[in-house]
Amino acid sequence: MTISETIRQRLKEAGVNFRANDNISEHITTDELKLLQDEVQEKMQDVLESLVIDTTNDHNTQDTAKRVAKMWIKETFGGRYVPAPKVTSFPNMGYKSMYTSGPISIRSTCAHHFQNIVGKAWVGIIPNGEVIGLSKFNRIIHHIVERPQIQEEMTSQIADALQKYAHTKHIAVVVKAEHHWMTHRGVREHESDMTTAIMLGAFKEDPATREEFYDICLSMKGHRS
Repeated sequence: MTISETIRQRLKEAGVNFRANDNISEHITTDELKLLQDEVQEKMQDVLESLVIDTTNDHNTQDTAKRVAKMWIKETFGGRYVPAPKVTSFPNMGYKSMYTSGPISIRSTCAHHFQNIVGKAWVGIIPNGEVIGLSKFNRIIHHIVERPQIQEEMTSQIADALQKYAHTKHIAVVVKAEHHWMTHRGVREHESDMTTAIMLGAFKEDPATREEFYDICLSMKGHRS
């Protein structure tokens, strides 16, 4: 049994989802990740062979399978295999107004074509009893985007995570990104970015709050959806 089959069986027995944008780090050990990377490398080498690429004599592709496997497991899909960052909240000393963060870099992967999704995110929060440090927004978002997915689900996951860690229902998230499956294939269109937005709590219920957030995004070179 391969290491991927062992992990898959473990996930099924635990009733855990393992879709492309699920984090499965609780069910994989560090040693197993190395074995998984080796397995992906071996199978990626088979893909190159099926593409009729002479990796033996082509110096450019001799280590491609190794590089791709390492990139997928440790970098571009790392959000599937490593735990979420530790986020510590601290008491809010009476601040009840909105605060925002952005633009935050988005570098993700389309689950349909395994092409890049590259863009920016902006978030808004109205705190309750606790707040989190500004850098934590970047850490949370980067962990979520580093996995194959579609932008709509990514935006929802970011909003859900911010609600959890910031301990407030008042969350706004806007993501504006270019999809390389559109720029490198099909229509090959470079001027069509996609914008997704999630408004929760006061951002959804109060037009003035929502308008204020959009105005701040625009002032930070954001984009109104």
